[in-house]
Amino acid sequence: MKYFFLLLLSFSVVSCQNNPAKNDANVEVQPAWANEAVWYQIFPERFANGDPSNDPQPQDMQGCWPYMVPEGWQNHPWTSDWYELQEWEKSNGHDFYWNHGLRRYGGDLQGVLNKLDYLQELGITAIYFNPLFESPSLHKYDATMYHHIDNNFGPDAQGDRQIWALENPADPSTWRWTSADSLFLKLVAEVHKRQMKVIIDGVFNHVGTTFWAFDDVVRNQEQSEFRDWFVITRWDDPATTENEFQHKGWSGVKDLPEITETADGLNEAAAGHIRAVVKRWGDPDGDGDPADGIDGWRLDVAEMVPIPFWKQFRLWVKEVNPNAYITGEVWWQDWPNNKMFNAAPWLQGDVFDAVMNYRFGRALRLFIANDAEQINPQAFTDSLNLIYRDYSYNRALGLLNLTNSHDMERLASQIVNPDLWVDHGGNVQQNSKFNIRKPNDSERAKLKLLVALQMTLPGAPMIYYGDEAGMWGGDDPDCRKPMVWPELVYQPETAHPAGKARPMDEVVFDRSLFDWYKSYIHLRRQNQALSTGSLEYFLVDNEQGILGFSRQLAGQKIYVLINNSEKQTVVNFKLIDPESGRKTFTDLLTKNSLPVNEAKAELSLEPYGIVVLN
Repeated sequence: MKYFFLLLLSFSVVSCQNNPAKNDANVEVQPAWANEAVWYQIFPERFANGDPSNDPQPQDMQGCWPYMVPEGWQNHPWTSDWYELQEWEKSNGHDFYWNHGLRRYGGDLQGVLNKLDYLQELGITAIYFNPLFESPSLHKYDATMYHHIDNNFGPDAQGDRQIWALENPADPSTWRWTSADSLFLKLVAEVHKRQMKVIIDGVFNHVGTTFWAFDDVVRNQEQSEFRDWFVITRWDDPATTENEFQHKGWSGVKDLPEITETADGLNEAAAGHIRAVVKRWGDPDGDGDPADGIDGWRLDVAEMVPIPFWKQFRLWVKEVNPNAYITGEVWWQDWPNNKMFNAAPWLQGDVFDAVMNYRFGRALRLFIANDAEQINPQAFTDSLNLIYRDYSYNRALGLLNLTNSHDMERLASQIVNPDLWVDHGGNVQQNSKFNIRKPNDSERAKLKLLVALQMTLPGAPMIYYGDEAGMWGGDDPDCRKPMVWPELVYQPETAHPAGKARPMDEVVFDRSLFDWYKSYIHLRRQNQALSTGSLEYFLVDNEQGILGFSRQLAGQKIYVLINNSEKQTVVNFKLIDPESGRKTFTDLLTKNSLPVNEAKAELSLEPYGIVVLN
């Protein structure tokens, strides 16, 4: 049965005069291209295996958890049931959550090159890569070196090892280009040919235990010239059989040795090394033209590195490429109490251009995905306005507006598991009640509404790889499944990590969801008002779950109306723009003309529906 409501009452109009959502004059902002970017985040090991000949081998995994490779270990089948253990996993006596860290699927740079047409069809204009630098782990947040791309991402893994051996990693004049490095530069060139940008993950708070300078410290102890790069709390006593060596690791994790902090930032010698790394990837051929280099950096756990260092870092990046984009991961101020940072101190003119906007993603989640803990339209707009007040509206236009990432539940699973705090209890290991199934039709409708809002609100939208393909999964590691491609046939998901019964879920590329993403991405790109225009809320109905807002730029005004409820709803057109006297509106997606007259001035919104008008 369908329900119809004529919304003539219970709404509020918010003007730009008392709303921070307007363009601010005289505010230093990020590069202009960043405001119009549509981002795609790639976790390299799980995106596409374009070259099976470079798949990781046991020697490539030496030096990372669990510091052993079980007998019979093999690269994991790309299309297998995610939670089902392979024979070599079953025989080691450990569960899924222990074994996942040993899995390798073989994603590489050739795989990304092969899929650039796919990204271009989707409408992507900028790529953010999770760490690409040499590392023994699947995630690469434990770097062995910053000046080389991981050899398993390139075409000649063993040959790259031979090139490393010819270098002194402490001396940039000895650095060479490996096959993996060269393939990455080819990828950058191909991305640039398509008028797209690329940024990479900079993990400069900590390294891995295999990092060349830390390895020297372990071997030479107090005699190492790099001893001051790291926080060593106890040296080994050679007179004993015991190894007394102790060091500080990120968040207490000894696998991730922290770089020494100083009053001015980081250890001076370590900082100098990072500066050389910035130059290498910003202008690879060193000719003063950064066109062959990356377009910026995403900086990991940025709040844990002193801001004075980031000010130095900004100068280094901008002197190589003034148009480069720098964004930081500034997330949890107090994770146990669910308090996110106000990242304003990192968004001054001499620090970052942007941050990853987890606050935006949380607001969308509370508004669309939640059930018992759902916020109403007014609370949602209040949440957005607080971001604009904290950061300035112009700055907010270039923030990375993400809904999920490699560090939290996928968007689809957030909707299947409503009312959880962001990044809390997001998988079966953390929460035995977490539901691992794919979303049903009603939940997919919510997902599509949330995505449409992401594409029409201020801020640069970021898609985590596979969301557009219909992928689901809990927090790490379940958000890091191999990408679902339309040409591959996948086993259905029937296994449960805790051995519980579950429904069988088919794993297939969701073409209709891909087309939905594609439609709204192209809508955003074709209408600049949706990227850089001002924002005004013209209809906020808390009782019915209706929100209406407009984006305006240079005479163009676009109206967005959403119905965040399970009931079909009718909105009176005259509430949209009562002063305009307009006789028709155009639906920008369907191109249908919608007449406005005295006899019929109504617009029907489907459950969890959205319409974008001009």
